[in-house]
Order: sequence, then structure tokens, then C-alpha cells
Amino acid sequence: MARISMGAGAALLLLLAGFFFWKSRAAADQPVPPAHAVQLAASAYGQGQSGFGARAAFRPPDASERSKAEKRFARADRNKDGRIVLAELLEPRRKAFAKLDSDGNGQLSFEEWTGKTGAKFAEADADHSGWLSSAEFAATAPKPKPKARCACS
Repeated sequence: MARISMGAGAALLLLLAGFFFWKSRAAADQPVPPAHAVQLAASAYGQGQSGFGARAAFRPPDASERSKAEKRFARADRNKDGRIVLAELLEPRRKAFAKLDSDGNGQLSFEEWTGKTGAKFAEADADHSGWLSSAEFAATAPKPKPKARCACS
């Protein structure tokens, strides 16, 4: 009896899926309105009027190149005085440079530049063979950062 009920339920689900597929295909077969009609509908939508396809055609304007440049300028202008000096451009790089400059002389030698990489390689080479196996290399992958939990409750 359970087999018959399950078979009838599956047949009903298949019929419903076919019906929804058929309805979605019917909506896709409708003719696309000409471009000027969509623009008129979008302008009517912006004025609070309803028009043919107004909601589907409405899109916010694209960001202009000037606003992109202004945003980039604002990121670089650290002290927000409306001018960018060389120190403002180099500040984010100074911290990374200071981490690599182990002797603090203001210059990076090749050994300082590669020092951390060599130390990480030596740490990952658990069997001290001078090469990394696939398991040793997999252990060098950065740990995933924990996802922030929502504090909204």
C-alpha cells in the first residue's frame, strides 16, 4: 500500500513540475518590447506612474568615471585635506616594509626579503628532508578566518 501511495505522490509531483515548467516557458515566449517603450516605462516609473514593464526596466544609473576617481582620491587622502602627498601614498607600505626589515637599517637585503619564506619552509619541512611532501605543503595553508556571527538577537 505504501508503494502505491509513494508512486501516486511521485506522479503528482512530476505533473506539477511539468505544469510549472510549461508556464515558465510560456512567459519566456512573450515578445520583448522595443527599446523606446522600455525607456518611456522607466521614466514613467521614476515619476510614480505605472507603465508597461516599468518595474522590470528600472535600473539605477551606472557610476560615472568621475565618481570612481573621487572615491579613489578619497581613499588615498588620509588626512582629508584635499591634497595627496607622497607620505600618504607610502604609509600603507611602510608597515609591511618594517616587518621585513629585521635589522632596522631602512634597507632590505635579499636575506631579509626571503627570511620569512625560508623560516616558514623550514617549519613546514617536518622531516627535514629539504623538500615538502603534499601533506607538509597542505599544512602551510592559511587557517580559515572564523565567520562573524550576527549579534542581532
